[in-house]
Amino acid sequence: MARRFYQLPSLTGLNTFDACARHGSFTAAASELGVTLGAVSRQVKALESELDCPLFLRLHRGVELTPAGIDLFQTLSSSFQQIGRLCQEFRNRAGRAEVTLAATTAFASLWLMPRIGGFWQKYQDINLNHAISDNPLDSGFMNADIRIRYGDGHWRGEKTTKLFDDRIYPVCGQAFAELHDLRGADDLLKHPLLQLDSVDPAWSGWELPLAQWNCDIGRANFRRFNNYVVALQAAEENQGILLGWHSQVGALVERGELVRIGTMEIDAPGSFYLAWAENRPLSDSASRLHDWLLEAGKRQY
Repeated sequence: MARRFYQLPSLTGLNTFDACARHGSFTAAASELGVTLGAVSRQVKALESELDCPLFLRLHRGVELTPAGIDLFQTLSSSFQQIGRLCQEFRNRAGRAEVTLAATTAFASLWLMPRIGGFWQKYQDINLNHAISDNPLDSGFMNADIRIRYGDGHWRGEKTTKLFDDRIYPVCGQAFAELHDLRGADDLLKHPLLQLDSVDPAWSGWELPLAQWNCDIGRANFRRFNNYVVALQAAEENQGILLGWHSQVGALVERGELVRIGTMEIDAPGSFYLAWAENRPLSDSASRLHDWLLEAGKRQY
């Protein structure tokens, strides 16, 4: 007999045993399985022979499990239930279109979440999943159907569509703005600058705007973060000055949760793009999401 990889007995035999154990009857098991009583009896005997132990006590009123049979049934029933749940999940996925969208924590919480409800309402037949990561090389991020990325739009193995350009300006909390005289670029250097140290090399920091505003970066007092949302919270709590991306802080400025400092701003050196694997064409659901995001991006300004 060929050696089975998992050292399991016949799966037909295990399935037959499970039915017999659940019903406590060979006859009822035969009815469920659509086979003869003799076929059930032969499968159980073959299984007992292979395992070299009795699994049932044959009684006049039916059958009862032996201690070995109880152990096998408990393990087998739990395993079959897990397999059944997983298979049902696969069936549900097949019956409902799915698409996964990846974005950074900041972009997802500050730009995407306030808008994405519109997609859910328009396409209720599409199950939208989210892969949130600040590392563009994260496996979940890279395996998403569509990724929202910042940069020049040229990434190996990816197709892209520009979502929108952005602009950058300094912001701080209300109390911070009231406490300090903040008018020109030189005033920035007198206070803590909240700096994002991103794992994504495309992300822009304070260096470029300070250079364009003719500020001596050597005099800057940086307070560093590896998460933009946390840096944003520090700015709202009046702990320093943040470099604000209009796409992500514009609504907070409008609501008065942040204050824009002066009239200083620069065009962001990169743009936000929709990206996907060039060797995996967008599905119909992903194409709908792609087009919906583009329309939402056009309403950015």
